[in-house]
Amino acid sequence: MATRASNLQLTSLRDRFDSVRALTRNIAAPLSDADATLQPSPDASPAKWHLAHTSWFFETFVLRDHVAGYRPHDERWAYLFNSYYDGEGARHPRAKRGMLSRPSLGEILDYRSHVEEAVLNAFLLLPAPALDLLELGLHHEQQHQELMLTDLLATFAENPLGIALWPRQEAGPDAAESMGCARFAGGTVEIGHRGLGFAFDCETPRHQVLLRPFELADRAVTNGEWIRFIEAGGYQKPGHWTADGWEWVKRCDIRAPLYWDGGSDGDYVRYGLDGLHPVDPAEPVAHVSWYEADAFARWAGARLPTEAEWEAAAAGCDPLEGNQLDSAAAVRPRPAHGQARLKQMFGDVWEWTSSPFSPYPGFRAAEGTVGEYNGKFMVNQFVLRGGSCATPRGHARASYRNFFYPHQRWQFCGLRLARDI
Repeated sequence: MATRASNLQLTSLRDRFDSVRALTRNIAAPLSDADATLQPSPDASPAKWHLAHTSWFFETFVLRDHVAGYRPHDERWAYLFNSYYDGEGARHPRAKRGMLSRPSLGEILDYRSHVEEAVLNAFLLLPAPALDLLELGLHHEQQHQELMLTDLLATFAENPLGIALWPRQEAGPDAAESMGCARFAGGTVEIGHRGLGFAFDCETPRHQVLLRPFELADRAVTNGEWIRFIEAGGYQKPGHWTADGWEWVKRCDIRAPLYWDGGSDGDYVRYGLDGLHPVDPAEPVAHVSWYEADAFARWAGARLPTEAEWEAAAAGCDPLEGNQLDSAAAVRPRPAHGQARLKQMFGDVWEWTSSPFSPYPGFRAAEGTVGEYNGKFMVNQFVLRGGSCATPRGHARASYRNFFYPHQRWQFCGLRLARDI
């Protein structure tokens, strides 16, 4: 928003503020204080930390910086709930967030209410820069909604009781559709955000890329296909793996996707937010690292697509379609279906690409502390595209760039195959 928004735009922004904040609360609704405090790994954060951090973002960058006379709910909490913004000073170590038994879940929910009330009371007086930050904060909170779900999955997976946080939404078994492909002529294409609507700074500037002719699988790789990879010795044969990937497999004793167990006679089971269930061969494989995705693609005689190939292919797909997060529920990937040329481009699983997360030509980070949002992470990570079953609907778009380190797999990460023509 370069200028003060119209009344219609303000109403839409206020409605989205209400709905985004409500969804976060709904995700946390089944949790006890103990549930919300647990931290299963340094990569994941406790649910109540997510609840507080997303409120700290609005309190700091909107209320503190743009509302005269605003006083923080508790000045000590900035140290606890700052994530990685060095410009905001010292912060509590990320790996020790699970040690924060206080403030309690109830106190943090009260903090959320305090911030929401303050934002809404100041809404009509916020200047244009504050409205831009409010928009950024909403997309930031949607990112944390997905993180909250995947971190809860990692948390409850540690419990041997196989607890279902949400009831399983039963559906008839689906047979996996055979994998087809869509061909693309290549040539000079443009990628990056077009400039209409919201985008993170790392999606810009829009620029030209030269692509060779390629083909892209018409759906994501399935669990059934992954089981064949396992049974063919995929995790035992170093020829499929990069050197770093093979060292990771051996050091961490990796034998299957995260949250899988079993394997005798093919009876794999997987843990999800809906409890412990047999692996559905037709569902997209999830919770695999870049190392695993790259090794599978090599084994299959294919490769991972570049992010430019993926975005060029997705240009004709609707980002509002697909299996994405609409409400707090037992999210899980679903089998591909339908007659679309490309299925599952948005939703189900984030798709690893072969592209490192690096700045586009001409990239400039935003000014101020919020400029730390993406630019500082543009090293040693790979880009994922498309969103997952835990991505809030309306959050993803063709130009959206997610990114993780190559060993990480607690997110709903899968893959789609590509080949040169």
